[in-house]
Amino acid sequence: MSRAVLYEAFGGPEVLELRDVPEPHAGPGEVRVRVAAAGLNPMDWIISSQPQVAAQFGIIVPSGFGSDLAGAVDEVGDGVTGFAVGDRVYGGALGRAVADLVVLRPSVDSLWHTPEGLDDEVAATLAVAGATASAALAAIGLRSGDTVLVGGAAGGVGVLATQLATLAGATVIGTASEGTFEFLRRLGAEPVAHGPGLADRVRALAPAGVSAATDLFGTETAEAALTLGVAPERISTIAAGPNPPGGVRPTGGSEAAPGAVERIADAIVAGRISVPVAGSFPLEQIREAVTLQAGRRVHGKIVVTLR
Repeated sequence: MSRAVLYEAFGGPEVLELRDVPEPHAGPGEVRVRVAAAGLNPMDWIISSQPQVAAQFGIIVPSGFGSDLAGAVDEVGDGVTGFAVGDRVYGGALGRAVADLVVLRPSVDSLWHTPEGLDDEVAATLAVAGATASAALAAIGLRSGDTVLVGGAAGGVGVLATQLATLAGATVIGTASEGTFEFLRRLGAEPVAHGPGLADRVRALAPAGVSAATDLFGTETAEAALTLGVAPERISTIAAGPNPPGGVRPTGGSEAAPGAVERIADAIVAGRISVPVAGSFPLEQIREAVTLQAGRRVHGKIVVTLR
């Protein structure tokens, strides 16, 4: 037997159950990963609490939980090339990542070799957030010399988008609550308080104007960017649905360029990017971890450890 987090009905963190389940095994074309850490994302608790969103991802109850993982391969099925027992790996397994053992199909699922120097807790934060941050910036054609407004800059995707934009030579203005201002400055951003009057506060910070924006939380930042005269094609959103305001560009991790996540992992190893882990919880405290994640006041990433 092994352990997995499951839920049989949609709802808040209270629906999540840690259960003993039969050990899964790798079949042809599959590998089994013994999970060391699972990174949480807002989409995880949104899927487990909102059946209409879950349906968009093809998830029905009962279901497993979580998307991002890191660990080591401990079974390899027939026909698999490129992975061997003992390989350290990280990647994504939508709706089943928070478990001791997860079976993935490398030809379909996101699965990469973990580079030397990248620990499992950090590797477990990258599949969704890394791909999403990369796609959000690519959608606006970010380039050196831009002044870019990043909405939700202190969140799990925001911390990566902020640093990627800075590395690309852009000036970053990041929206956040005032308690995160010093945190954002350490990441290279100029912080600005979210909420009513955002456009006026940004205008005061950037009198020469803002050239691009990405909204990683909702629509407030996108609407402020439109007010500031940013062209819609240079504004992206990841959480505003398929029809965001003003014709701005919706995007998501599925649109990330090939190799985007691996390049972020390499940049972390090289010390050019960091991933702040705001909280680390043992598997037995999955409800507490999700409660903290769902509060949307986390500075960085939440990780669940499985040892």
